[in-house]
Amino acid sequence: MSITTAERAAALADQARQEMDALQERGVLMTGNGYAPILLVKGRLNAEEVAGGELMAGADGRALRAALSAIGWAPEDFCGLAAVLVGENAAGQPAQAAPAQADPATADLPAGTALLPQGLFREAVEALDPEAVVLLDDVAADAMREAYADALAIIEDFDSAMLKPGLVVSVLGRRALTIDGFEASLSDPRKKQVAWAYLKQLAPLGAPY
Repeated sequence: MSITTAERAAALADQARQEMDALQERGVLMTGNGYAPILLVKGRLNAEEVAGGELMAGADGRALRAALSAIGWAPEDFCGLAAVLVGENAAGQPAQAAPAQADPATADLPAGTALLPQGLFREAVEALDPEAVVLLDDVAADAMREAYADALAIIEDFDSAMLKPGLVVSVLGRRALTIDGFEASLSDPRKKQVAWAYLKQLAPLGAPY
């Protein structure tokens, strides 16, 4: 029995929705278009987000969308992912599932949050399957380093392998860019200018600029 192209596309879309639903049931926080080519990963959630507010619904989300739209991304091209669990999901997280908590970058996570387990973080990224990943702070970068340690270990340049802020790094065929605290940079004109310069490197592939 043959199926049409439309039926196949519908089946794949349904499978993707089921994957997204399953991730959210396990405490993964996401926002935006799950089929988007660019994924924005945030680890240092603000008080509103920790309290249950929508991820990146504030000034940082608006600034990111404006900046990326200015270099050629469409309004629907964005998806947000939290690199941490919150509330009951964070409280129930076994300590050994987040070994990076001892690292200085993640030792001062906001109260009520805990790093996503490495496997769950990687599962979420692979399910979303973006073309580019923007790591918006040190916690998000640390989550990416831990979850993709195997892929980063084969990168010869040390700074690239460590996902140094400002470098666009190919990780399993995806472009990854780290920004050193995007939300915090909004209150500092110099840091905001640096973040904008970093983001300009992530124009859509094939864009004429």
